[in-house]
Amino acid sequence: MDTKYIFVTGGVVSSLGKGIISSSLARLLLSRGYRVTIQKFDPYINIDPGTLNPYEHGECYVTDDGHEADLDLGHYERFTDIRTSRANNVTTGRIYQTVIDKERRGDYLGKTVQIIPHITDEIKRNVKLLGKTGDYDFVITEIGGTVGDIESTPFLEAVRQLKWELGRDALFIHLTYVPYLHAAKELKTKPTQHSVKLLQSVGIQPDILVLRTEKEIPASMLRKVGLFCNVAPEAVIQSLDQPTIYQVPLRMHEQHLDDIVIRLTGADPRPEPDLNAWNKFLHHLNTAEKIVTIGLVGKYVELQDAYKSISESLMQAATHLDHKVKIEYIHSEKLNDANADEKLRNLDGVIIAPGFGQRGIEGKFSALKWCREHDVPTFGICLGMQCMVIEFARNVMGLQDANSTEMDTKTPHNVIDLMEEQKSISNMGGTMRLGAYKCRLQPGSKAALAYGSEEVWERHRHRFEFNEDYRHSFEQAGMKCVGENPDTHLVEVVEIPEKRWFVGTQYHPEYRSTVLHPNPLFLSFMKAAIAYSDEKSSTK
Repeated sequence: MDTKYIFVTGGVVSSLGKGIISSSLARLLLSRGYRVTIQKFDPYINIDPGTLNPYEHGECYVTDDGHEADLDLGHYERFTDIRTSRANNVTTGRIYQTVIDKERRGDYLGKTVQIIPHITDEIKRNVKLLGKTGDYDFVITEIGGTVGDIESTPFLEAVRQLKWELGRDALFIHLTYVPYLHAAKELKTKPTQHSVKLLQSVGIQPDILVLRTEKEIPASMLRKVGLFCNVAPEAVIQSLDQPTIYQVPLRMHEQHLDDIVIRLTGADPRPEPDLNAWNKFLHHLNTAEKIVTIGLVGKYVELQDAYKSISESLMQAATHLDHKVKIEYIHSEKLNDANADEKLRNLDGVIIAPGFGQRGIEGKFSALKWCREHDVPTFGICLGMQCMVIEFARNVMGLQDANSTEMDTKTPHNVIDLMEEQKSISNMGGTMRLGAYKCRLQPGSKAALAYGSEEVWERHRHRFEFNEDYRHSFEQAGMKCVGENPDTHLVEVVEIPEKRWFVGTQYHPEYRSTVLHPNPLFLSFMKAAIAYSDEKSSTK
């Protein structure tokens, strides 16, 4: 079967959930036995979101091959269990950079380089690259932004051309918004009609419409939308708000989205999707009654998308253990030794979040000191792990001025530091350790027991490392270095064995946690938090 290309565009307003619709369709097609992948085209000029402030763009997601990507790739992986790569996320900046590099090399033989055909050809090359190299039945491409945005124009022109080149092997899904006006007590379809006309004005006719709505849309209104937008009535689908995004694949299947895609593209027919494992997860999610409360200590808690993979990993782990997780977001800038007891004493477990920079760091130290002294299950991730090391050095080992050279370049006890070979690199990102690396775990450690293995691969995104010069001192004082990179011997995992669960990882285990396969460390942490909650309840 020839590879089929599905393009997902959005209209009316941003943040409608193109990534969730794309992921849901991918889940349905995968469950039928097709080979599927998803990619995201982002219209911003940054090469990638690696240098973007989380307030600007939410979480920066990292792939196995070390690409810093849009957070939608996290949704793709959580829904599909497919590992994404650099090829799955392309920005305007990367397209232009590639074209300019080709022009400098003389690849265009002196011709004037233009949006059409040079930029659009490079976009088309990236769209088809996955289909050619990955042996997929379906490649789903999400076009970032909203129809009408100037930034998205080259992408829309490129996929318009692709539709004509690929014929039946390509189709368009357009996601729009149908608002409900409370004053008039009516749903309004005019914004959708205008959005489709805008799409048609650039030469694209949507094959399927998905209407995001907060109220049930009557069948007569769906037919009206189809009539005005030149879309078959059965291909007008509503996406009603759901209690959880993981219900969306089921709602899409009920309205035959996957059947319509298969029929319109002429794909080889397959049996109905096998959604047993997915339904089992949703059953646990919907029926769990016991609650486990986890505190997430970080400096970006006003924007919870900054910790999207962590919150989803916690939910997945709790669900698989028949619990609902209640996450309390605690601003590290507002946390100190004086109020730590008040803010943390009712929690069953605490996550010390990753991040960069000095802001809010002292609050993380206060949280760790309180959690360590009160033996609360605690999980430090990346900078959170480094904060564990620094707090332990200061308050247990007596190295009162211990710090990371990220925070204090003149600290006398640089327990966290740059590796020597990194110190001469000035390019942002050049000093970053990115992507999946092997970690060897100490037999019998909490980490090894959680994974059921002494060798794992996990993804990294950091600059600074545990300083090997202090390893012996830490181990003598009771903090064990139980995971290391077998090639470089860099410390990857620390834990205090005498505590219920006090583990820090230099890597980001949340990047490898999915709906059907929660990350083992999150499961282990959640089990410890549930046990601690039960213990507290039994002593009341």
